[in-house]
Amino acid sequence: MWLSDTQKIGVGLTAFGCALIGLGVVLFFDAGLIAIGNILFLAGMSMIIGVQKTFYFFTRRDKLRGSIAFFGGFCLVLVKWSIVGILVEAFGFLNLFGDFFPVAINFLRSLPVIGRFLSLPGIRQVVDRIGGYPSQYPV
Repeated sequence: MWLSDTQKIGVGLTAFGCALIGLGVVLFFDAGLIAIGNILFLAGMSMIIGVQKTFYFFTRRDKLRGSIAFFGGFCLVLVKWSIVGILVEAFGFLNLFGDFFPVAINFLRSLPVIGRFLSLPGIRQVVDRIGGYPSQYPV
């Protein structure tokens, strides 16, 4: 899969935004780092899939609850309610991107080292639950 230069920059911005959000959480919920991370994440996402598709993604009827929670959490972070804002953002993020988790888990299972780790007995059940796989198939 070939990416254009704009999409490559978008991947970098998204990764840097996620790193800043993680660093902001580690540094006792620093609101400045989390806010900059959110802005970079949204800018990177719009560079990867385009501004119009990003707008349509966040305004789709089935994603509206997640979008409201994500942007509400972003606003809470901006007014320095970092802990509550991150929790609300996480809820919105899970509602927005929850459909992508099974795809990501299948990709991670195909990787050599990570796939073996995800196949360990205790971890496999947790990953199956996150990925939405049934625990047992009916006979």
